[in-house]
Amino acid sequence: MAMAFSVVPTPLWTLYQSRDAFSTFAVTVAFAAYAVGVLASLFLAGHLSDRVGRRTILLPAIVLELVAAVLFIVWNTLPGLIVDRVISGLGIGMISATATAYIFDLHRRAHPESDRTRSDVVSTAANLGGFALGAIVAGILAQFVGQPLVTPFVVFLVLLALAAVGIAFVPETVERPSERTAYRPQRIRVPRNARAGYFAAGAIAFGSFSFFALVTSVAPAFVAGDLGVTSKAIGGLVVFLTFGSAVGTQLVVRSATLKTQVTTGIVAMVLGLASLALGVSSSSLIPFMVGAVLAGGGGGVLFKNALLEGSRLVEPQFRGEALAGLFLFGYAGLIVPVLGIGIATLFAPLAATMLVFAALTAAVVIVGGIAVIRRR
Repeated sequence: MAMAFSVVPTPLWTLYQSRDAFSTFAVTVAFAAYAVGVLASLFLAGHLSDRVGRRTILLPAIVLELVAAVLFIVWNTLPGLIVDRVISGLGIGMISATATAYIFDLHRRAHPESDRTRSDVVSTAANLGGFALGAIVAGILAQFVGQPLVTPFVVFLVLLALAAVGIAFVPETVERPSERTAYRPQRIRVPRNARAGYFAAGAIAFGSFSFFALVTSVAPAFVAGDLGVTSKAIGGLVVFLTFGSAVGTQLVVRSATLKTQVTTGIVAMVLGLASLALGVSSSSLIPFMVGAVLAGGGGGVLFKNALLEGSRLVEPQFRGEALAGLFLFGYAGLIVPVLGIGIATLFAPLAATMLVFAALTAAVVIVGGIAVIRRR
């Protein structure tokens, strides 16, 4: 639910822009503020659940999301949006790696003899499926219900509160050490001979999240502006199809080998980015949406295998740290390319910057994916 809430602003960006007359660059700054919050949180607290417990981290993180929801309602000018997004990012950073490790722990406790395929699918589906749910719900509410800049946040405020109650009843899976150790920020402990594989997994996480950042930041402005499709429900639908495809494709290929899955992810991502580029250059919605679906499916498969490969390379007691590190790679992909696009739009049309972005993302994914395959 927290992941769903984090993308609620996506179909609303054009409403904020038209109301306050700020630029696409301002949207990317507000979007990047979220990723800055995530990165700071991952670095400072993303690994602590290995020591203090999963639930101990998740409950305060949900509280941060509740605070962000309230602020979105009462302070939704541009400075407020930036602050709101930072707070939301802080909560998501605490949740991302912790929830992934929590799902694996619970699965291992319930099915000790089975492999981790199901838990990997569930954890990635919770991340990416949440993004899909939040965007479509927010888009529909904004299109068909009154007060579009308030109602979606009220709805998710209630849902987040229910999620916090639910987490309180889930059993803890981490035993606290008898001796307390000094706090330290995030540190990723990966065996020296496995570091190349870990960085390769980080590269495909970076590339996948770079594409997802495009869809959830500037794509709604492109659809509304360059394509002339002003429906907020359609804006939410583009994001929903992207992340829905990310989850669905994982289910389709889940029994395949890692090599097959990564290869499928690379091909789908590259074809999708090509179709997206066609839609951008021809100002056509259909190839744009087809590209979003294909690249979304590829990104979902690649991100799931990045988590699987990265966590496989470390000892179980350091899994939370390793996953937090991979999310650091991923959320860095939310900041750098999106801010680059925002700055580029000050000097060039949005469509042209999106074409350059598509080419660079394809290159990162191809290089990282091939490196992962060669190491297995």
